[in-house]
Amino acid sequence: MKRFCYILLTLALVSCGAPNGQFKIEGRFLNLNRGEFYVYSTDGLVNGVDTIHTDGGRFSYQIPCEHSGTLMLVFPNFSEQPIFAESGKTAHVKGDATHLKEMSVEGTDANELMTRFRQAVVNASPPEAVNKAALFIRDNAASPVSVFLLKRYFLQGVNPDLTKAAELLETLVKAQPKNGEVNRLMKDVSILKIAQLNAPVPSFSAVDINGRTVTNADLRGKVSVIHVWSTWNYESQDIQRRLRSLREEKGTKLGVVGICIDASKRDCRNYLKHDSVGWSTICDEQMLESPLLAKLGMMSVPDNIIIDTSGRIIARGLNPNDMRERLEKLLK
Repeated sequence: MKRFCYILLTLALVSCGAPNGQFKIEGRFLNLNRGEFYVYSTDGLVNGVDTIHTDGGRFSYQIPCEHSGTLMLVFPNFSEQPIFAESGKTAHVKGDATHLKEMSVEGTDANELMTRFRQAVVNASPPEAVNKAALFIRDNAASPVSVFLLKRYFLQGVNPDLTKAAELLETLVKAQPKNGEVNRLMKDVSILKIAQLNAPVPSFSAVDINGRTVTNADLRGKVSVIHVWSTWNYESQDIQRRLRSLREEKGTKLGVVGICIDASKRDCRNYLKHDSVGWSTICDEQMLESPLLAKLGMMSVPDNIIIDTSGRIIARGLNPNDMRERLEKLLK
């Protein structure tokens, strides 16, 4: 369920810290005098998406927080930046809304480490950023920032580097042996190797939001897409709209299965009432911890895999334009 935070700040509010069992983000953005941005969680700290309003460029946001976790800030240009939450802590954010890659976050060791990394790669080329991420992970293996960077640079995207990810994960497991997410990622990498390009789509069976059983057999003999989306991720909604448009053109020649990672089936259903689609949507309310996502090697939103008529995975993690172009060629 969405919660909206309409907060008028005072100097006293800005200066106070978060009590135990709470986590606070506060700060100021230049060039965002009155506006809003959004926050969601990759590990259940926030249910759905919250809206944070700025007043005079200042903002404050506080949530219950019994355990450490990661929040993602989503800005009007759809860029995202992580904030690492800890019980009883406050993260102080400074930045310019026109240069969000240079955003500074202080107040906890993890956020200050992330700030240093962010600033180190602001002008780096993509290959340089990947190399810097690998060095950072080795040097800071006990930090939650390293887990985030490993997923971002080595597991997400069109061509995940599974060999490098497995190597770096061994370092993280030694440094964080009790971290459940790290251990899960080890399993995910093994699954990704099974569900990599040119491999058959893994067998699966799931129940959609209307009670219908959906299996990989439903996708046989046709070009198909499995895509991950949510009601609070705009890029994934854009992909859904493009798939709906293409499905209207091509009909059942195109097979589609949607996986909604909302925490509530009700939110998923309500959204689809206004954006009806002619394919099955699965929502098991386990968000990114969904066993179905793990089986398919899908670990982010948005995400997608393209399957040819023989049942092989021929592309994954495509952006909206590349996905549309690839599907149109396959459907000719």
